[in-house]
Amino acid sequence: MAHRFQHVVVGGGVYGCAVAHHLARSGRSVVLLEAATVASAASGGFGKRGVRGNKRDPRELPLLRRAYELWPGLSDVLGADVGYERTGGVNLIERPVTGMRGGLVAAAAHAQVQSALGVPTEVIDRDRVRGLLPEVSDAVVGALHAPLDGMGDQTATTRAYAAAARRHGAEIVEGARVSRFERAGSVVRAVVCADGERYEVGESLLVAANAGAAPLIARELDVRLPLWTILPQALRVRPAGASPVGLLVGHDHRTVSLKTVEDGVVMVSGGWLGRARTGTTAGEVVPDQVEGNLREAAAVFPVLAGARLLEAAADRPESCAQDQVPVIDVVPGTRNVLVAAGWTGHGFAIAPAVAELLGDWMLSGRRPRALDPFATDRFHPAERSA
Repeated sequence: MAHRFQHVVVGGGVYGCAVAHHLARSGRSVVLLEAATVASAASGGFGKRGVRGNKRDPRELPLLRRAYELWPGLSDVLGADVGYERTGGVNLIERPVTGMRGGLVAAAAHAQVQSALGVPTEVIDRDRVRGLLPEVSDAVVGALHAPLDGMGDQTATTRAYAAAARRHGAEIVEGARVSRFERAGSVVRAVVCADGERYEVGESLLVAANAGAAPLIARELDVRLPLWTILPQALRVRPAGASPVGLLVGHDHRTVSLKTVEDGVVMVSGGWLGRARTGTTAGEVVPDQVEGNLREAAAVFPVLAGARLLEAAADRPESCAQDQVPVIDVVPGTRNVLVAAGWTGHGFAIAPAVAELLGDWMLSGRRPRALDPFATDRFHPAERSA
């Protein structure tokens, strides 16, 4: 059966659902196609995700500045609790120098740039760190403090966007696995799913399927994006006493991120990875990666050395870009296909701002200047100058 919409979105994560909401709220006809269920991949799972500006790539900071404005009112806009908390955040520092980019010597420069680009940041000394985090390790000598940082519930946020999009008239189809694009020259005319359903593209198509975006675009449009897939690890631990983690915590050189998510449970993550099960694409944890992550957490907060591991997961694939910032652009060689992928584990924070801009792009046909740094031609300078 054929269906016609002005806009087709592939991918039911936070980006696909948020863009669908923006388009439907603007009065456009839009369908979102999700191969499994909404929030079933990187935009789901336990715990919360950071809404973090601290130590973020400077190209993303203007987006985070806008996201700071949107997050506090998002539950009201969507009509559902998205679990947002503005806790403040710190990036802890133990060393005078960390390589070429970190340490206490670099802190003032990071604070200056972040503040200028919309993320108020200050350098705080050991005593002020301990005032915020009394049980932090004695090895900590200072921190970058970003008081507007916080966290939100990624599953609740994604589902809230989806529900709000439906209320505004969007059609969201779960279990809709894309099998092929119908293309006429540089324009994709329709998206066909494995069940035979055909969705005609009136104006634009957005591929926001995260880890599935690059393989789909390579298969159907013969364009190779410099993206790859990882399986980030996340842990839930129960401290012996009260949680020592009073805000969003990152670290200058340790591979660890910590936050208190519910009932004193601490979520431990920050770059440790799982692996795909043999013969499948499903993810599983690796014991030494779990142990390493727990050691790093205990190095930052010694009281966590006795914490009880409640849950460990590495089943939510994430896409990464070569330069660690997302790819947001028209797919090369096409006129009406946009891609948004390569979030590298930190795309959730900027989702409300990026979705707003992507939606405006699809409505107007004009790229917002704020998205210029994420174009594909950054990987091919000759294309930019041609």
